[in-house]
Amino acid sequence: MEEELQPFDMTTFSNTLDCATALDQQDPLRSYRDAFLHPVENNRERTYFLGNSLGLQPKNTMEAIQHVLEQWQLDGVESFFKGNDNWLAYHDKLTGPLAVITGAQPHEITVMNQLTVNIHLMMVSFYQPKGERKKILMESKAFPSDQYAVASFVKHMGLDPDEVIVEINPDQEGIPPTNEQVIDAIHKHGEEIALVFLSGVNYYTGQLFDLSSIALAAKKVGALVGFDLAHAVGNISMNLHDWDIDFACWCSYKYLNAGPGAIAGAFIHEKHHQENINRLEGWWGVKLNERFLMKKNFISSGTATAWQLSTSPMLLFACLHASLNIIEKAGWSNMLNKQQKMIAWTDFLLTTISSNVFKRITPHQRGCQISLQFPQNGKEVYNRLFEKGFMIDWREPDVIRFAPVPLYNSFTEIWQFFNALREITNELPLSN
Repeated sequence: MEEELQPFDMTTFSNTLDCATALDQQDPLRSYRDAFLHPVENNRERTYFLGNSLGLQPKNTMEAIQHVLEQWQLDGVESFFKGNDNWLAYHDKLTGPLAVITGAQPHEITVMNQLTVNIHLMMVSFYQPKGERKKILMESKAFPSDQYAVASFVKHMGLDPDEVIVEINPDQEGIPPTNEQVIDAIHKHGEEIALVFLSGVNYYTGQLFDLSSIALAAKKVGALVGFDLAHAVGNISMNLHDWDIDFACWCSYKYLNAGPGAIAGAFIHEKHHQENINRLEGWWGVKLNERFLMKKNFISSGTATAWQLSTSPMLLFACLHASLNIIEKAGWSNMLNKQQKMIAWTDFLLTTISSNVFKRITPHQRGCQISLQFPQNGKEVYNRLFEKGFMIDWREPDVIRFAPVPLYNSFTEIWQFFNALREITNELPLSN
């Protein structure tokens, strides 16, 4: 179910260190900062605002990996079957927490492969061009891998991407479309659309799309709908099952903190589990009590795991499990509530800096990330912030992205960032 966000009083904010300190003292999640390993340079802990790119390493990750290595050492292949902690049951440890985070049923979640691989697998099942209904609706400024995957899949089917893929709002200097423009495009193309495939949160601007209204509009014109949730999972409140979304894919190395190249995940709505659906198949998607009988014909697991192909990578599972343990202990609703307060704090502090210094390109409907576009000297601002110990993100040609996250960032760090940004921009000629 979608989490209920608790209200808070923004009128108590003031642009002072005392206010930031008070917010941290009131934070019920402040102790979870110590559950992560923070980058250090010259004996100084750096301030890490890159959860939108690669989350920090949980301190329990090494222990989780070591436990799997010890099982492998002691029991070899029998580790798949032996004890209450056997590897065959490990997948179930992941689907429960992920179901809470995504608003899904556990049997609608599968943990497998990596994001772009899963997009290709979902395209096999959910891009079903028929007659005039063959178009795929995508946002402009989608993450390039999404564009590559969809275009290459369309070409693989013998179709022309230029004729099939409809890019919404392609001429607005790379800025993604608004929710209203997405809905208008769905209505405009109507019965020609086979699939609506968008980001949940745009990687460049941090814009949060209204997934529920987009899904509803797609259903009304008879189209299927899927989302790339790479920047959404572990970041925003979702209710994928009740929103009747057909499928979604995500990576786990950003807000889920599962490490570089981490195992990815996918959601497939339960209404598609039992139907005769086109799907690429492998032995790990077979029903568990049939899997090791080695029969010729595929017998579906009857859940989202039917889309699994190969043996589970246990070391990658362990990394994700370690992080999900922390999220479960912190409480997903608690994380969302802190995030909303951090968003309000960030937005308040933005108003204390001259508006001619940069342009905010992130709408107010967003998750953790905010993107600032600099008319000039943006790279110099980025370099100076980095020198001051702030690990943030530069995107060509002129955008700084940063993402304070509730598990390991503090209100004081956000205040310090804006204080440093104000000092730097006061020293540089940034606008004509």
